[in-house]
Amino acid sequence: MTIELSKEAKQNALESLQKYFEVNMEEPLGNLAAGALLQFILEEIGPSIYNKGVADAQERMQQRISELDSEVYADEFQYWRNRQSKGRKS
Repeated sequence: MTIELSKEAKQNALESLQKYFEVNMEEPLGNLAAGALLQFILEEIGPSIYNKGVADAQERMQQRISELDSEVYADEFQYWRNRQSKGRKS
């Protein structure tokens, strides 16, 4: 699966990479090199990050599903029990 960024996200990522190099590296990163580095990251490392996000989402959904019965459970056949507890004749 190819990870694609929106035009705005890609531009922000490129600017961030260039700023990182400006602050932390001895040489600045040009537009072409930043684009190539971003493409490499998206193709090589991106899927691992994406898969981790999917796995985390699946785990959270499984937790919520396992809690569903206790959160929305309704006692059945309570009409007569409720009437008796209110002091009414059955």
